[in-house]
Amino acid sequence: MHTDALFGEVGRNVIDWDLIETHLKDLMRVTVSVREGAISSTLLLKRLRSGSRRNATYTAFREVGRVIRTVQLLRYLSDAPLRGRVTAATNKVEAFNGFSDWVRFGQRGTVRANDPVEQEKDVKFTSLLANLVIFHNTLDIADVVRELQAEGEVIDPLDLAQISPYLTEHIMRFGEYSTHELGIAPDDYDAHLDVDFSALGKDVAEAAR
Repeated sequence: MHTDALFGEVGRNVIDWDLIETHLKDLMRVTVSVREGAISSTLLLKRLRSGSRRNATYTAFREVGRVIRTVQLLRYLSDAPLRGRVTAATNKVEAFNGFSDWVRFGQRGTVRANDPVEQEKDVKFTSLLANLVIFHNTLDIADVVRELQAEGEVIDPLDLAQISPYLTEHIMRFGEYSTHELGIAPDDYDAHLDVDFSALGKDVAEAAR
């Protein structure tokens, strides 16, 4: 079949069910330990990679991972709506990453510090700034929608669902910055839009909100 290449070389990438069955108790023991917080993922990987017996457990876990990956791949190939959801989610992630890179224009988006603490700050502050701009864009979009409705325009939820909050044209990264309005309390945020999203699919409705 033309899909054989997706599953690796014929006769080699075959799941070892006997290995999984042999080490099933070990797999369950490790799983319970992780779930109960008795062992961290980092320490778990170190232990599984050392010693012959633990290596066998590691190999058994790898076989379980192959089972899960194969099942998901088969679902993806046979389920068109699932492929659509995966593609949409992937596009959202890529769009957010591109937006974050645009927001974080200093040092061309490169983390230059070797200190893990400073690196964590860099990532968190970038995410915070990106989300603040997204929130600001969402408020502006909602205000425009309300103005159009006040003028008698009918808002199609399908059109509204296509609007992305990752807008950059109106953001002046290198422009003038004013601080005289810092002491002015903003208006209360009104999350309600008089738009009926019930006719949309669940995924589209949630994205629009």
